Amino acid sequence: MTKDQDSKTVSGDRRSFMKASAVTATTIGIGFVAASEPVKAAAIETDFTGIKAGEQMIPVGSFQLPAYVSRPEKAKGALPVVIVVSEIFGVHEYIADVTRRFAKLGYLAIAPEFFVRAGDPNAFGTVAEIQKNIVAPTPDAQVLNDLQAALVWAGKNGGDLKKVGVTGFCWGGRITWLAATLPQVRAGVAWYGRVIGEKTENNPRHPVDIAAELKAPVLGLYGGADAGISLESVEQMREALAKAAPKNPAAKACRFEIYPDTPHAFHADYRATYREGPAKDGWAKCVAWFKQYGVV
Repeated sequence: MTKDQDSKTVSGDRRSFMKASAVTATTIGIGFVAASEPVKAAAIETDFTGIKAGEQMIPVGSFQLPAYVSRPEKAKGALPVVIVVSEIFGVHEYIADVTRRFAKLGYLAIAPEFFVRAGDPNAFGTVAEIQKNIVAPTPDAQVLNDLQAALVWAGKNGGDLKKVGVTGFCWGGRITWLAATLPQVRAGVAWYGRVIGEKTENNPRHPVDIAAELKAPVLGLYGGADAGISLESVEQMREALAKAAPKNPAAKACRFEIYPDTPHAFHADYRATYREGPAKDGWAKCVAWFKQYGVV
């Protein structure tokens, strides 16, 4: 993700507000990130009727990983699992709300706070600082290990590990592509996730490099007017998938939806970049994709 994609500046404070929860919550999923643009009054607020939601601690070895978890209040049998991967801002109210939307549909939805070891993104004043101090020090290998630990936890807490999906936004969209190489994942939906980039010690490979290793099909949802993710880069991903397709059914099954004249972060209903039409269409396609590949 480029430095200007999620906002140009980030305040050190959160505009927080508390919501009642059936599970005790501390900071995960409470309040919106105070980005440079004001939070939209029309931001979607999913209520808690019929669901339980709040913070949980997930063991990763001896480390306790915080996550925001939502599930139906009454469930018959094991639930399909969706891992929700955040933008660079971590698990704030928008991401928490997305998990509640999945819970309303019958999912056990888990949003791990993958950045917790590096610190709080809101402690820094600019996206460049967040990139340097939070995102860059967070290794892909660590993120995928945390994701697998979340699945282990899900399997012990009412989740059906034969029905696992991953979806993520921006930074989380890129992680969704990488997560589709894990054997537990049945399907992924990547919202405007970067597919190419500079290779570093913590980011040794990008989605374009792992097309042949995919074990789950990914639906890529991208904006045609995204200033940070070019359609040329998306085309590179298409070409990598086409090259892998003859020997890899998951790569062959991957699809893209490009929304013309649509900016980055078009699903982020709390931001000025939100576009209701593409956001609703993308959500419907996300849910349908999971159903198509057995995450239901």
